[in-house]
Order: sequence, then structure tokens, then C-alpha cells
Amino acid sequence: MIPPRLGEASLRDRTRVALADPVLRPRTARAVDRFASHRVESLARLDDPGALRDAARRVRASVLSDLPALLERFADRLLAHGAHVHWAHDATEANAAVTGIARGGRVVKSKSMVSEEIGLGPALEHAGCDVVETDLGEWIVQLAGEPPSHIIAPALHHDRDTIGELFDREADGGGVDREPTALAALARERLRERFLAADVGITGANFGVAEAGAVVLVTNEGNGRLVTSLPPVHVVVMGMERLTADWQQVDLLLGMLTRAATGQSLTSYVSVTGGPRAIDDDAGPAELHVVIVDNGRSAMLGTELHDMLACIRCGACLNVCPVFRQIGGHAYGSTYPGPMGSVLTPTLDAAVPGAGEVADASTLCGACNEVCPVGIPLTDLLLVQRRAAAVDAPWTSRAAWRAWSAAWSSPVRYRASITAATTARDASGLAALVPPGDRWAPGRAVPRPAARSFRARWKAGEI
Repeated sequence: MIPPRLGEASLRDRTRVALADPVLRPRTARAVDRFASHRVESLARLDDPGALRDAARRVRASVLSDLPALLERFADRLLAHGAHVHWAHDATEANAAVTGIARGGRVVKSKSMVSEEIGLGPALEHAGCDVVETDLGEWIVQLAGEPPSHIIAPALHHDRDTIGELFDREADGGGVDREPTALAALARERLRERFLAADVGITGANFGVAEAGAVVLVTNEGNGRLVTSLPPVHVVVMGMERLTADWQQVDLLLGMLTRAATGQSLTSYVSVTGGPRAIDDDAGPAELHVVIVDNGRSAMLGTELHDMLACIRCGACLNVCPVFRQIGGHAYGSTYPGPMGSVLTPTLDAAVPGAGEVADASTLCGACNEVCPVGIPLTDLLLVQRRAAAVDAPWTSRAAWRAWSAAWSSPVRYRASITAATTARDASGLAALVPPGDRWAPGRAVPRPAARSFRARWKAGEI
């Protein structure tokens, strides 16, 4: 069962649904462990991965410091190549731009997290478009009627049996063999038909190159090339922060992205586009549209959350996060799960009730900081979001924390609380009855307080 989305249930309730799924945790653990080990192996082949990481951090910082000028240069170059540039302040404007281009036609989409963020798929369907996801993982979750559960592995929570059940509906006259090659063959057959009939192809962008007016797209499946070359219209939907100044920066960031994401030195395909086909060309799109999306990003510039805009969407932080490992991606309830999502969601989905509590879905262990290929201090940013959420917390929660702070900031009151806990050590189920223990204790083996406190034993000279 897929947990409810953000705004439909609390983080606690969504987590309960995820933890009740007997197969989610082992599937998630296997997948993220594989990604994490491939990352380690790939970085071990580099002479000085730390130096490259520092360089990547500096590149992203320089881009963000000069973002307005780079955006202007990027747009000017695209226009000079014959492309159309659309500026979208929010999701509504972005969806309006794309649906206006698609005009109810047949649409094939390559994987794009920003299109998930703005709800582009449902918007296109509402506008009368026939939309199909062409990334294999995205197609699987589309057939299942689910959102992606990981930013680079959308169907991470499925196995070959559940995928086979979904594909059985697509097979002509019967079931599908559960072998991966057979499943992939069916997907290839069905999706190839859609590529050839499509009116519009939609992709995201891993990087925009300001000096060239070009868009770089990295994939491990051939769908990206087909989406960008077969339909007569190609639409790129990209976050405004996904820029680089030049090809030298692209070269550095591509290597960091692919190693952090999948452990590859480079993905199978790296596609570059910068405009429609020339008059004498018979291949490629006749129109190229680039939709540059803000959707809350500009509000982060120059704030305590500024560094989060450096994210290159590799997913490495998800793969080492102990919380993500236990609850998977859907329990976060938003487009972006894991540590990076716990920072982004309270800002990008600020209007949705409960968005702020997603920042609590972290142990603050720091594993995410260690693996980020561009050096984002994720735990610091999580604390920024937690402080912001505390301002709007219910008065009961604020009162409880104030009471705890008052009790433990005074030596006398601290000793009194320890004495009370020691006195009540034999009270059956005490921790499970008294808030907040009533929510914390049921899933744990709660230890009894010691008969005598450390302070008492130290004072008596026993320690």
C-alpha cells in the first residue's frame, strides 16, 4: 500500500503505512546498498575525489552567485539558435506554458523530477493530452498509478513480480514472463510505438550551458534520445538553478553526478540540444521550447537555504540515509524524498499543510553530508527548516518543549526529574502511557531507569 501524499496525512501516519509493508524495507535496502557500493567503488578509482568534490562545490557556488546573468546569457543564446524560451514563476505558469505547446496532442516524456514537482503529467492529461512516460521506471509507476519513490530509480519499491503483474495488462493475449529481459522487451515494444506516433517530446535537463545556449541530458536508456529527436516538438522543463557557465564546468559536474548517482564514470547516453533542426536537416525537432521554472527557487537565493540550490539531483544522500532505508520514498509524501527532499519540501511545498514536518525525517547522522558530490551541508539546512517549523508548531508542542527545557536547564529540577523516573521504574508501561512516550515507546524495547542514578553513585564514591 502506498502511503498518502503530503497534506493528506501526517508524517507519522505516512510512516506507519510504510513500516507496515513487509517487503518495502528489504527491497529498498537492497537497492540503495547497491547504489552506495557502486559509488564507493567508482570514487576509489579516482586519484583525489576530495579535490574534485571541492572543485564541484566551488563551481556550483559560482553559478549561484552569478545566476541572473547566466540565465540571461543562456536564454539569449537559445533564442539566437531559434529556440523558444518560457519563464515560469510557479507550477501553474509552467504547466500553462507546456499544455499550450502540447495542444491536446500525443506526448512522450523522458524522466524529469521538475515535471513531477510541478504536476505536469496530470496537467497535460487534464488538458486532453495522451501522455506516456518512457523511462522504464517511470512507465512502471505510471502503470501502477504511483509517484516515483526515488529520484533516480522511480520504481525502486517494485520487484519483477509486481512489475510483471502491471505488464500483464499491456501484453497481447496473456501473461508476461517474469525474466527481466522479457519485461524489458515488452516495454521496448510498447514504448517504441508511442515514440513513432508522438507529437511532442518532453524532457528535463541535467544542466544548461550558458555560454552555448545548450541543454545537457544524461540517461542510461535510449528513450532520452528518442524523445528529443523523433517528435516534431521538443519541450525542455528545467529548474532555474540547473545552469553551468561553460563546458569545462559541465565536464566536471557530469563526472561527479554519474559517479554519485550510479557509480558510473559516465552514463550510457549524454545528449546535447540547443535549438530546432536546420532547414536542410531531416532529423530532429522542428521546434524547441525551454521552460525555465522558478517555483520557489529564487526565494531561497541569499537565504540560509541558499546552498540547497547547488543540488545536482544525484540521489546519493537518499542511498545512505537510515530513515529513507526504513520508510522508502513515498512516506515523505512529496516529490523529493530523503535528506535533500526534507530540505526542499518545506520551501517548495510551503502552501501544503504539514510540509514543514518533513524536516523531522532525519537522524542528523551526517552521512548525507559525507556523500554529497557538491558538498551541501544538508544537516545544517535540516536544522534551519526545523527551526522554521517550530515557529508554527501547535501550542501544545511548544509548551511541552518549554517545560522540558525549563526542567533540564536547572540542576535542582533535573535531579527531581531523574528521581521521579527512578522512583517510577517499576511502574508497568509508564513510558508508553505518558506523552511523548506514548508515541515513542510502542515500537521499542524501553529500558528501565537504573535503581540509582550516575550522580548518586558518583557522589557516594562508587564511580
